[in-house]
Amino acid sequence: MNSNFFQKTLSHNQKGFSLIEILIALTLLALAGTFVVGKFLDNLHEGQVNSAKIQMSNLEGRLKEFRRKCGFYPMTEQGLEALVTKPSGGRECKDYPQNGFIDGDAVPKDPWDHDFVYESDGKIFNIYSYGQDGEAGGEGTDADIYLKAASKGAAAPTPDKTNSGSDAGGASATQGNNEAAPQ
Repeated sequence: MNSNFFQKTLSHNQKGFSLIEILIALTLLALAGTFVVGKFLDNLHEGQVNSAKIQMSNLEGRLKEFRRKCGFYPMTEQGLEALVTKPSGGRECKDYPQNGFIDGDAVPKDPWDHDFVYESDGKIFNIYSYGQDGEAGGEGTDADIYLKAASKGAAAPTPDKTNSGSDAGGASATQGNNEAAPQ
């Protein structure tokens, strides 16, 4: 008799959640999820920016190797493709390696799958990415990412074409030290 009493008491005390309690719990979970997703997206963008800077730094190393072998940096018109295949126009590189300066058959793209922009007069150069939006200028997550920070007075030539042959929009990158532009 004692065990039947406990079973009846337990079954009467076990009530379900009310609709309001369930809605409150779902709202709290949605708010927490929004916060977590926001932080995740911020970290993802920061990782993409860092990846772009690393890629540009690696390209800088290949360009310096090009200069050691050839005596000049590829011109803007030759673009970064000069690291993959021997340039046919402009100044000639007599000691160009048979396999080029980059393994593979293409120049790497930025983390947003856009071509890097390369500007050079043969003596100095800059590489940059138009960022997430793929267009010149922008702020926040759409800001351009430069290999070399902008400095006053020493502007590089304005390109007619980027390394992929598309219009650079007349934007000119400026030369400076080897630090990336502040984000």
